[in-house]
Amino acid sequence: MESIDLVGYVAATLTTAAFIPQVVRVWQSKSTTDLSVQTLLSFIAGVSMWLIYGLLVTSAPIIIANAVTLILNLIILRFKFKYG
Repeated sequence: MESIDLVGYVAATLTTAAFIPQVVRVWQSKSTTDLSVQTLLSFIAGVSMWLIYGLLVTSAPIIIANAVTLILNLIILRFKFKYG
């Protein structure tokens, strides 16, 4: 593995893992009142574009990070509609 890919994987792990506590908190509290739908939708659109970009340039760190981040944020969005 090249060092540039290692940097990508570390960055991907850190930024993606940052959403896990939010998913857990919303799931446990069943409260999403402090979450903005507009912000979630904007972020989901951006992450989707990064995922497409990663697929186009065939960059595994970008693909993996954004696919997982997209899933986590779609879960949060689903909770927003379910509990909001």
